Amino acid sequence: MVNARCEMKSYYKYELAQAAGVSTRTFGRWLKQQNEQLIQWGVTPQQQLLPPAAVQWICRQYGIDEGEL
Repeated sequence: MVNARCEMKSYYKYELAQAAGVSTRTFGRWLKQQNEQLIQWGVTPQQQLLPPAAVQWICRQYGIDEGEL
């Protein structure tokens, strides 16, 4: 059987917060703790739209189901 996993795309922080079931403020605090790693992905603290590589890493880091996005 072929793996039906779809390719990740860019998402806004508020969309990831909704998928995680937390407020955008809480989600921002989570990301603040991972600032060094996010900078490596090219994400600044003020950036709202996150690139696919950062989204995939955040989903794995915080247990967000990628299927809900």
